[in-house]
This record gives sequence, C-alpha cells and structure tokens, in this order.
Amino acid sequence: MSRDTFRPGARRPDVLIFDVNETLTDMGRLGERLAGVGLPAAGLATWFAGVLRDGIALTLAGGHASFADVAADGLRTMLARARPGDDPEPLVERVLSGLPALPVHPDVPDGVRALRTAGHRLLTLTNGSRDTTRSVLARAGLEECFEAHLDVEGADGLWKPHPAAYAHALRAADVRAGAAMLVTVHPWDADGAARAGLRTAWLRRTPAPYPSAVHPADVRATGVTDLARQLAHAPG
Repeated sequence: MSRDTFRPGARRPDVLIFDVNETLTDMGRLGERLAGVGLPAAGLATWFAGVLRDGIALTLAGGHASFADVAADGLRTMLARARPGDDPEPLVERVLSGLPALPVHPDVPDGVRALRTAGHRLLTLTNGSRDTTRSVLARAGLEECFEAHLDVEGADGLWKPHPAAYAHALRAADVRAGAAMLVTVHPWDADGAARAGLRTAWLRRTPAPYPSAVHPADVRATGVTDLARQLAHAPG
C-alpha cells in the first residue's frame, strides 16, 4: 500500500469539489500548441505557473482579471521575446483555443464514475472557466457525473485560494464546510480549502513532495481511481 492514504480520523465526505486544471485535465497537450506558435513546449509549466501567480496576486491586491485575460497576457510576454515584431493575437488565440479540447487524465473516467456510483456528490471549482470545464468533461463523457460546474466569477472574481471561492462552492452545494472535500493536485489549493474549513485530498501526479509549510491534506492519492478506493474504505 502506498504511503498516500487517509490521515487518522479522516471521514468520508458527502461532497467532493474538484479542481480542474491539472487535477482533472492533462494540460500537456498545450505544450504542442506552444510549439506550434514558435514557443518551447517545455515552457508550459512556467507559463501556467505565471498565470496562477498573477491571478492570485491580483486577488490579493484587490484587483480582478479573468483566467483567459491573465493567460493571454502571459503568452503575449513570451511571444514578444520569442517572436518580436509578430502580431501575437492570432498566436495567443491558437494556444488558448486548445483549453476546451484538453483530455482528462487516464484515471479520471473510471475514478469519477466510481465516486458517483458510491453516492458522492461531485462538483467542479476552477480559477478558469466553467464553460471550458463543461466542454472538457462532455468530451470525456463525464459531464452528467457532476451536479454543478463552478468558477470564481461566482465568487466576485476572487481566485482560489481566497476563502470566498470555496464559500461559493459550499453555497452551491448547500453543505457545511466539514461535509465537503476539495480534490486538487495543488498544495496551495488544498491549504486554502483547509483554512476555509473543508477537508482536502491531494492527488500526487508528479514526484514532487507535499510542502511542509502548508496544511497537510487529509487524503493523499495517486489519482482519482485511488481516491475512490480509499474513500470506499473510509468511515462514514
């Protein structure tokens, strides 16, 4: 058995709130889009980290911009360095139009269906667009497994890990924080949810360790199917 298991005392949640980007979606395909506009495919991680940094920084400063706008600005900066003098707008659109066509990770379909069959209520909550989430999950045949797709526009544009983002999901599900669990690959997201009173599950999709400086996740799993197995054996 993996070390990624339930913490002592953790109980099965009523509602699972899934992060989307990198948690459900395999964003690696966007690397191909970057390469197609003359940017290094390996720059995907740096670009996406910059999108999160700038969006969260705006929230902290009291500002607001959509995920699409922040993502586009990051691409414009990269293109200005790699392709000075070129019009960036069609290139930016070529990259961002790939978001709704992203595949889900291989473990997601079986894991999501197992969780749904086991009686868990499932929602999504993203700093991105709920319409993009719908497109991705519809292509994967999973849209009907979720009762709601949420984004932070419903929380006055306050990006996770702001408490208002998680409160928005709790209102939509009509549950108290302790009855819900956030599922994410991002430790900062799990930390934010824990501070808002939710239980948390961290999907360890890379070899990177969980940071010691943030709240520990209640559950550590290798993917959604592993999470479903663990929840099936958790106390109710």
